Amino acid sequence: MSSSWLFLFLAWFVSLTATLGSLFFSEVLNYPPCVLCWYQRIFMYPLVLIFLVGLFPLQRSVIKFSLPLAGMGWVISVYHNLLYYKIIPEASGPCLKGISCTTVFFNWFGFITIPLLSFISFSFILILLFLCRRSFLLEK
Repeated sequence: MSSSWLFLFLAWFVSLTATLGSLFFSEVLNYPPCVLCWYQRIFMYPLVLIFLVGLFPLQRSVIKFSLPLAGMGWVISVYHNLLYYKIIPEASGPCLKGISCTTVFFNWFGFITIPLLSFISFSFILILLFLCRRSFLLEK
C-alpha cells in the first residue's frame, strides 16, 4: 500500500465522518443548520464520493478535483468561526434571517463547537491532500 493511498483514505474517512456528523446534528438532534453550515456542507458532501472514486484505482487527478472544494470549505469555515467567536460582527454575516450563525447548540469541554469541528475537518483534509500530492510527486 502506498502512502498516497493511505493519505487519500484518511481524507475520505475524515470527510465521511464530517458528513455523517453533520447529518446526525441536523436529522437526529434536530439542530437546524445556518446558512454558513449549508455552504460548508455543499463543499464537504461531494468530497466523500470524489475521494472514494479516487481510491479505486488510485488516481492522481483526485487532488485536482478535491482541493478546490476543500479549500473553499476551509475559507467558509474560517469565516464562520470568526463570526461565531465574535471576532467580526454578526451584522457582517449572511445569517440575518433564520438560524443565527452564532447560535450555540453545544460546547464540549468549553471550546469544541460545530463551527470548530468543521474547521478541523477541512484543515485535516487539506493537510492530507498536500501530503498525498507530495507523496505522488515522490513516487514518480
